[in-house]
Amino acid sequence: MKTLKTKNASRASIAKLSAVEGGKYILRLFIAGASLRSQQALIRVRRICETELKGNFELTVIDVYQQPKLARDWQIVAIPTLVKEFPLPMRRFIGNFSDVASILSGEGNAIGEKIAV
Repeated sequence: MKTLKTKNASRASIAKLSAVEGGKYILRLFIAGASLRSQQALIRVRRICETELKGNFELTVIDVYQQPKLARDWQIVAIPTLVKEFPLPMRRFIGNFSDVASILSGEGNAIGEKIAV
């Protein structure tokens, strides 16, 4: 019962953030080629965006094999990594992205904010 309540609260906070003017989610997904893990991460992130954000997002997919400079610039050390740039605070998520509500609300297992360079 508590889990359902938490999920509903998280979805409410997602809706509140989406309703803010200019509150479009800006996401970057760093993957490594066409590996199975990369494909699964891309499918999950797109599903999250389409079902939870309903068009209120901008998703950029970056293949670190094709654009290694971007991976260095963003200090990406593990793949797949999802970076939520906006709404603030900026967060990075590593793994399988199965906990949808916590990723979008920023309450999940993020590894911290990007260090300005």
